[in-house]
Amino acid sequence: MTKHPRDSKADLELMRRVAAGDQSAIGDLYDRFGSLVYRMAYQTMPTRADAEDAVQEIFVRLWKTADRYDPKRAALVTWVMLLSRRHLVDRLRRSQARLRPSSLGESSGQAPSNAAEDLARLEHVERYRDVLELIKTLPELQQRVVIRAYLGGQTLRQIGEELNTPIGTVKSALSRALVRLRERAVEEAPI
Repeated sequence: MTKHPRDSKADLELMRRVAAGDQSAIGDLYDRFGSLVYRMAYQTMPTRADAEDAVQEIFVRLWKTADRYDPKRAALVTWVMLLSRRHLVDRLRRSQARLRPSSLGESSGQAPSNAAEDLARLEHVERYRDVLELIKTLPELQQRVVIRAYLGGQTLRQIGEELNTPIGTVKSALSRALVRLRERAVEEAPI
């Protein structure tokens, strides 16, 4: 299924307004993706404060790079999630680089950051990236439904209303998408 031109035009116009510093457009972008980005950051970062800081940094980065968005290359949600993932991975790597081996043996009265937990979070982010790559192989409607249902936490009714699509079509798109994702995940699984 092809992408609806009006959706990509609306996304492009939103990002143009964000690039121009339009406060209402930045608010619209946050309203649309804030909870999704926060959920990803909260699952990745060691503390809630780190997650909140990361979300703020991500939206600043989205604002500064808004003029680079190209709807022909990716859906806006995909672009936002990939940029978010990159930022979170970079942030985790920077925090791991600050852990010096000599500081691990020192007693400072505080427990050192658990490098194993940081690596587990990094692996989680990498798996998330792999899932996003699999989702990008689906037809457009299936991509939208899966992202909104599983990453955005929307109900099928909400998705149908937002996409102006009958709920039966949304249900069958989700069902077909999940079958395809399972098949592709099995194909790519190491033997």
